[in-house]
Amino acid sequence: MSKFNRRNFIKSVAAVTAASISTSHANPDTFTQVPKTSPITKNKTVMGLTIAKIPMVRIGLIGVGERGYGHVKHCCHIEGVEIKAICDIHQDVLDKSSQYIVEQGLPQPDQYTGSEFSYKDMLNRQDIDIVIISTPWRWHTPMSVDTMESGKHAFVEVPAATTVEECWQLVDTAERTQKNCMMMENVCYGRDELMVLNMVRKGLFGELLHGEAAYIHELRWQMKEIDRKTGSWRTHWHTMTNGNLYPTHGLGPVSQYMNINRGDRFDYLTSTSSPALGRQAYAIKEFPADHERNQLNYIAGDMNTTVIKTKLGRSIMVQHDTSTPRPYSRHNYIQGTNGAFSGFPNRIAIENPPREISQQYENEYQQKLQKWQQMGEKGKKPRATSFHQWDHNLGKWQAEFDHPLWIKMGESAKQNGGHGGMDFLMLWRMIYCLRNGEALDQDVYDAAAWSVIAPLSADSVNDRSNSKDIPDFTRGIWKSAKPLNIVS
Repeated sequence: MSKFNRRNFIKSVAAVTAASISTSHANPDTFTQVPKTSPITKNKTVMGLTIAKIPMVRIGLIGVGERGYGHVKHCCHIEGVEIKAICDIHQDVLDKSSQYIVEQGLPQPDQYTGSEFSYKDMLNRQDIDIVIISTPWRWHTPMSVDTMESGKHAFVEVPAATTVEECWQLVDTAERTQKNCMMMENVCYGRDELMVLNMVRKGLFGELLHGEAAYIHELRWQMKEIDRKTGSWRTHWHTMTNGNLYPTHGLGPVSQYMNINRGDRFDYLTSTSSPALGRQAYAIKEFPADHERNQLNYIAGDMNTTVIKTKLGRSIMVQHDTSTPRPYSRHNYIQGTNGAFSGFPNRIAIENPPREISQQYENEYQQKLQKWQQMGEKGKKPRATSFHQWDHNLGKWQAEFDHPLWIKMGESAKQNGGHGGMDFLMLWRMIYCLRNGEALDQDVYDAAAWSVIAPLSADSVNDRSNSKDIPDFTRGIWKSAKPLNIVS
C-alpha cells in the first residue's frame, strides 16, 4: 500500500460509489424502489438474541487509525477482553495501537495489512469472537457481512449501511447466521441520554408525542485532510448525495425513548435540504483555485431537515448540518403530554413534577418571595416554577433520575473518557452482555432502521420532498418485541 496512490483511489471510490449507490439521487426523475420486505423471509429473527456466555471476549479490530484507536485504548481497560488482532492499511497506526496494548502489560496482537482486503485473512482466524469495524462508511456493510459469515459477531461504527439494499443485507445475514450485528451508536450511552431514557420509562413525560434529533457539528476543517483521516473520504459524500448524511447520533436515543422496533416503528419520512453553499465557500477561502477541493461539486444541502412519522402517529424531526458556523447540537428533544426535555443546553419543563421536586420548587419560590418582600416589594414579583419556564438546574433531576448504568459505571466512564465517557461505557456494556449471555442494547434492526434514514432522505429531497416509506426490517416483530430495559 505504500506505493498505492491513495489520492487517485479516493477519487475513483467517489466516482464508483456515486455511480453505484446514488444514481437515483442524481436524477430527480428516478427514485429508489424501497422494498417493504426482503426476498428472504424464512430466517429466524434475532430480536432479543442471546448467545452462550463468552468468559473472555477475544477481539479483532478493522481500522485503528482514529476512531478505532480509541476503541483499542478502551478495550485495554475492560475486564474479560483480549485483543487478538488488528488490521489497517497503514503500518504506523498498527504500530501505535500495538505499542499501547503492550504498554498496558497485555499480549501484543497480530497485525494484518498490505491491502484493503487483508481483513479477510484476519476473519479466517478461529480465535476471535467479535470484530470491531471502524473504517470509511462504504466498507461498513461489506465488512460486517463478511464478519458474520465468518462466524463472528460484528460491531460496526455509524452508519452501519448507506443504502436500503445494504440495510436488508445486514438484516438477512444476521438472521441467517444468528450473529449479532450492532451499530455502535455511542450517544445512546451518554449520561444525559440515559437519564432521559430513565425518565421516559418512569412516565415522567406522560404519553410521548414528538422528538427532535440532530447532528449539527461544524466539520469544514476536515476538508483539509486530503490523503488520510476522516476528511479524505468523508468530504466526497457531500458531492454524491443530497440528504441527511449522518442521522444516527441524535436519532438513536430518541428512537430508544419511543421504543422504535419494540412497540412502534418508523412508517415514512419526508425531507428537504437548504442550498449547498458552505463547503464551496470554505474551499474558495482555504484552498488555491486549482486545488482539488475547488474542483468538486458540493450538492449536499448545508442543512437537511427530515421528518419521520411512526406507526403510532408520533413525529420525529432529524437535522444534519456540518457545513455552517454554529454551535454543536444533537437537539435531544422529547415531548410528551406532561412536559418536555430539551438538550444543548439541557433544560426541562414538567406540568406535574414528582413530589420531591415539586417540594423543591415550592421552597425555591418561597425563598425568592421572601427576598422580594424584604426588598420592599421592589421589582417584579417572583413566580412559582411551572411548565411555562424551562428549568436549567438539572442537579435535582439527576439525583432523582440518573440511569442505574451511569450510577454504576459513570466514574469509570469519565476516567477512561471518549466523548465524556459514553464511548467507554458503550464498549463496557457490549462486553458485559457478551460475557453474561444477555441481549445487546442495540441490534441489527436498530442499525438498519436508523441508517436507512440517510438514503431515503436523499430520495425524498430529490422528489420534491414527497414522503418515502420506511421498510419494516423486523418483519412485524416490532408489534410484540419488548422495550429496552433499564439495566443496572
